[in-house]
Amino acid sequence: MPAHKTVKLNTGADMPTVGLGTWKSAPGEVAHAVEYALIVGYKHIDTATAYGNENEVGDGIKASGVARDSFFLTTKLNNNDHKRVEEALEFSLNALKTDYLDLWLMHWPAPMVEDLSGPDRSIDWLDTWKKMVQVYKRYPQKVKAIGVSNVSIDWLKHLLANTDVVPAVNQIELHPSCTQEELVDFCREKGIIVTAYSPLGSNDSPLLTNPIVNKIAEKHGVPPANVLISLQANKPGVNVLTKSVTNARILANTKVIDLADEEIKELQNIDKKEHFRVCHPNWTGWGSLGFADCE
Repeated sequence: MPAHKTVKLNTGADMPTVGLGTWKSAPGEVAHAVEYALIVGYKHIDTATAYGNENEVGDGIKASGVARDSFFLTTKLNNNDHKRVEEALEFSLNALKTDYLDLWLMHWPAPMVEDLSGPDRSIDWLDTWKKMVQVYKRYPQKVKAIGVSNVSIDWLKHLLANTDVVPAVNQIELHPSCTQEELVDFCREKGIIVTAYSPLGSNDSPLLTNPIVNKIAEKHGVPPANVLISLQANKPGVNVLTKSVTNARILANTKVIDLADEEIKELQNIDKKEHFRVCHPNWTGWGSLGFADCE
């Protein structure tokens, strides 16, 4: 399966396959990373209110001098903003210094109290989605597409049964030790693009020294990280977020290779023996959120 450059959203818009993620990027480094990424050709920048760096991302966009309509911008509704959806959108737009978002995601289907110390059980996340739909329909000039993040199959089924707007994207953890193949297949069937976060399996991931990953990397003459990023880019209906604040790595991560079907199978099979998650949903206090491997 050859790697692709864009995926088609159910809105008709093209979304770039490789984007720069900004989760866990240290304060003071994000603006430069975004600026450099846009200058060297990245067409998708991903952030979130929860990351606390939307202002810096906005600064990086401005400093790059790259036209706003030439790249795709994603941010996310924070877990303690489920009661103030429209206000949260305005906050993000102001922080990012932009007139519109290409994609706005519900970060987790897990409303939390103001200080994020635990779940807010007075709110149904489905009601939050309905408010996002209202905002999306009311302000099409501000939000081009809406979607979700960290939503399991059963919870997606519940959402789809109660909405007239199918999420454009479901952003989930995806790498060879967390393949979530059934969820990816379900999203593909429903016309929902999957965005893979943590494709390397964290900064010090054992995947970077995995013998299968390294064998494929040596064959293609690329670092292991490029194999892990390329794995997601080779899947239909999937795009991927890379992350770095170092110029050399930001640039290196743009190299996507075509993988043979057998290589993809080998990489996907790693999950059967070495399964792990970087971001376990239990941190929200809501439990597994319907993910079988998190019971």
